[in-house]
Amino acid sequence: MLATKNLVSIIIATTALIFASINIATAAEPQCDVDRTINFGGMSWESNLVLTDVQRFILEHGYGCQTDVLPTETIPALAALERGDLDVNTEIWLNSMGSIWDDAEKRGRVIRSTHLFQGGEGWFIPKYVQERFPDLKSVADLPKYKDEFQDPESPDKGRFYGCPAGWSCEILSTNLFKAYHLGDSFVYYQPGTGAAQKAAIMSEYRRQNNIVFYYWLPTPLVGSLDLVRLELPEYDEEKYQCLSDPECVNPEPSDYPDTPIFTALNKKFAEEAPTLKAFFDSNKVPIEAINAALAEMEESGDESMEVAKWFLKQYPEVWTEWVPDDVAERVQAAL
Repeated sequence: MLATKNLVSIIIATTALIFASINIATAAEPQCDVDRTINFGGMSWESNLVLTDVQRFILEHGYGCQTDVLPTETIPALAALERGDLDVNTEIWLNSMGSIWDDAEKRGRVIRSTHLFQGGEGWFIPKYVQERFPDLKSVADLPKYKDEFQDPESPDKGRFYGCPAGWSCEILSTNLFKAYHLGDSFVYYQPGTGAAQKAAIMSEYRRQNNIVFYYWLPTPLVGSLDLVRLELPEYDEEKYQCLSDPECVNPEPSDYPDTPIFTALNKKFAEEAPTLKAFFDSNKVPIEAINAALAEMEESGDESMEVAKWFLKQYPEVWTEWVPDDVAERVQAAL
């Protein structure tokens, strides 16, 4: 009888331990705020690709979420964010978006999350081009040198490589082109994608050909090439607002200001996922870390997710500030 009682006690104790272990394991498992796939906008420039995958890796391995990235470009991505087809746009370049973002924010279906970093934009020539033509210093000087940037399809004009189709910077570049009346002396050439733009610039640079183009930073291209930014008039907020407006009637020249870059969220998603909103709100990336990640991408040729993992391994002091300790532990265990 005593043996039977002891056996029952052992079974009860063992069962209790098993259930305790199950509860501990269950408590340790991450629970995503939403029980569906979280969709990110996959804009094609390098910093967005890498930082999107950094955020996705943390959500998947730290918070137990399912994510996907949907290829798009800036303006259609904002429309998709408003509709709820996308939940997250990792990089909104505010100055390039101008009134488009302001209007979307007023409609109340998107919200601004963290300020990720400061970016910049400009019109560039290679340094070897300025050495050939020392007096070419500003955008206003370009008409005098149209023959040096000959467009293959319109040999009587130069070629300016503008912003890729579908990007918000297309509005600014086009209006600035109009403000200088460059249509009389240059063709505004619009690459179909960011990759096509980069390939064209790199090809011309390697052959030491004359080229003038729009680009932004931080990017591997600006960091790896010896470039000169053409001068523009001092930044004027009123003129710039018109330059960023697709309906601008009388565009006037103005420099690009430093560009605040932030993550935008679909408002309904943010309300459904307060823990994840708190995560996005805390994301801040030093420009040195972005430059290092983009240089790694250029040198290694790795895809964005591999570079995202490289970033997470190299800069734990950055991203662990965004998350609670248990989330950080799960992310580090997955690397």
